[in-house]
Amino acid sequence: MPQALTIKKVDGKPGQVYYPLQIVEVPKPKPGPNEVLIRIHTAALNHRDLFIRQHLYPGISFANPLLSDGFGTVVEAGPGPDAQHLLGKKVILTPSRGWLAAPDGPEDPARFSVIGGAALYPAGAGQDFAVVPADELELAPAHLSAPEAAALPLVGLTAWRALVTKGFGSGAISSSADSVAGRNVLVTGIGGGVALSALQFGVALGCNVYVTSSSAAKLERARALGARGGVCYTDAAWDKQLAAQLPRERPYLDVVVDGAGGDVVARTVRLLRAGGVISIYGMTAGPKMDWLMQAVMKNIELRGTTMGSRAEFRDMVEFVRKHQIRPVVSRVVKGLDNLQAVDGLFDDIRHGKQFGKLVIEISSPDEESGSKL
Repeated sequence: MPQALTIKKVDGKPGQVYYPLQIVEVPKPKPGPNEVLIRIHTAALNHRDLFIRQHLYPGISFANPLLSDGFGTVVEAGPGPDAQHLLGKKVILTPSRGWLAAPDGPEDPARFSVIGGAALYPAGAGQDFAVVPADELELAPAHLSAPEAAALPLVGLTAWRALVTKGFGSGAISSSADSVAGRNVLVTGIGGGVALSALQFGVALGCNVYVTSSSAAKLERARALGARGGVCYTDAAWDKQLAAQLPRERPYLDVVVDGAGGDVVARTVRLLRAGGVISIYGMTAGPKMDWLMQAVMKNIELRGTTMGSRAEFRDMVEFVRKHQIRPVVSRVVKGLDNLQAVDGLFDDIRHGKQFGKLVIEISSPDEESGSKL
């Protein structure tokens, strides 16, 4: 009998509760018109999943499977040409629904949601089989392993919008990327999936990418991935240290990609060029931050960004395919029903141990599609 990973409802206030994981048996779904049935091979965690377990994320579900990042094989196709041509193909799931292409945000915000443990849409990658609309899939880049393919969707999409759409501006990326090559980019909090994706995208675009972390070991690993430099943000003078690392011919930052908030404006305003951009995809340091008059005088642009559209997801996957980018995987555990090991992945997120994505291997890509009928 197929299984799904969900959370169990227990009493507790948001932020204090920690919903336990549970495995439930579910019937094998059947694809309808223009839908496909996917045998899920790997699924990956995001910070969002931890927030769901703490009831710190809106619109959660106790019935729908967790996890928004998934990779698998299409094993059955419903009626319709869009579905039929995917039969037997390796695919990655679009991690959200309800945002097609509008550059400013979802066309109808009430219909937008990330999948996985969400009340609005039943889809989730934390299960043996998933029925998905055929137009909510992308062919997996052939150079990716099963864990790497699951590690890509949500963080890749978020980083793409934060760096490319918001950081450089829509239309700034040409096919040759000459328009942004040589620009200086700061990516804060390296080690998380979004930050690592932004680093990899920036390096592939020919940018000089600098990073921050609280860990010297993570800074070294980032340099191995192509970062030109980095500083520990626990040092009181990290902004001055970063200024000393910038190239003489371009001694300023063009873009900051940040997921913490806090004092990022105060720390980077002196480093940014006039008209430079701070692109913020999260505020883990707190829900408020200061905006300085100095930033106003330098025409600095502060741009909020979250997730991304279906069109941006397609562009991101194609970029990964073209540049042979491999998402960074921190750790893989085997078995969807191995709850102790899966809980350990959540602990890695809680304590910031990971460098890259945390992945669950649910089935082998070589496994017979008829298993767990």
